[in-house]
Amino acid sequence: MNELERMAGNVIVCGFAGLEAPATIHRLLSEQSVAGLILFKRNIDGVDQAAALIASCTAGSDPALPILVCVDQEGGRVARFGEPVLRLPPMQTLAAAGDARLTRDAAKVLGQQLRAIGINLDFAPVLDVNTNPDNPVIGDRAFGCTPDVVIEHALAFADGLQDGGVLSCGKHFPGHGDTDLDSHLALPTLRHDLERLNEVELRPFRAAAKRIPSVMTAHVVFEAVDLDVPATMSAAAIGKLLREDVGFEGAVFSDDLEMKAVTERYSVEEAGVLAIEAGCDLLLVCSDLEAAARLREALAAEASRSSAFHARLTEARTRADALRRRVSALPPAVPLQNALESAEVRSVQERLQQL
Repeated sequence: MNELERMAGNVIVCGFAGLEAPATIHRLLSEQSVAGLILFKRNIDGVDQAAALIASCTAGSDPALPILVCVDQEGGRVARFGEPVLRLPPMQTLAAAGDARLTRDAAKVLGQQLRAIGINLDFAPVLDVNTNPDNPVIGDRAFGCTPDVVIEHALAFADGLQDGGVLSCGKHFPGHGDTDLDSHLALPTLRHDLERLNEVELRPFRAAAKRIPSVMTAHVVFEAVDLDVPATMSAAAIGKLLREDVGFEGAVFSDDLEMKAVTERYSVEEAGVLAIEAGCDLLLVCSDLEAAARLREALAAEASRSSAFHARLTEARTRADALRRRVSALPPAVPLQNALESAEVRSVQERLQQL
């Protein structure tokens, strides 16, 4: 593997099937040619097994540039880990208690538990504002129906994860809360004008811009921003709106490039090249390792052909590396049993039971 291919690999976060990592994953990690891994329920059969899996994957990695080990653990219906990891209600229910301290404390306990297992990045909090009762994918995953509630509790949740030793990722930019389609299954379109986007959808992202280290894009067409291109592949959405207007300087993840909102229009390779061009720094390919390998080759080939793309890929890799280095500055992991059974855990569980 040459240096250009390695650089291309280091903007990819990939997933795999099964309770054990396949040889391909171990090879990618030993070659230092992937930025991170994402785990799903298919990879998890209890906390001890998950901890052993992660340890086997990260053994020998550079402690100065840790592998990102990611998961979607929001609470409610989006929770890859079950008990004994803290069971959180939907974020709408948590925020409805009106206690931002509880939100932060719950996220801290969750963060400590995830970190003890080996996770260092949680794809949470959701920054979407749930303004559409017919939304099939966000709903009670959002903290509320108004920007103010989302801002108060999403930022408390992000701070709590940080307290517990886990990086946060706000999603789904520029806002997935008022769509009527699930981007896992189709490509949604949002037709609001910029005035409305600024009043509602964008406010949580503006508030979070200096508080969270990473953001995930939405596979949604925002007609006021870019008439025909999903935000993930839109320079107007990422390069201009997120970077210049909102002022976000952290790392930008694409949502999974294997979702139908993308694959019905693009191959994974095409989508990945367009996403990097648009301003994404890390690309999620959550299931197909062969597609991830093809994407790495496509990115390297485009960087070899185009000096402008080479510069953008270099910038993306620099931001991806900077995010990985932030792991080293997080509070250290506590022993797993302590993280699962401390007095702090019991206190938070009792408070949650009163909701």
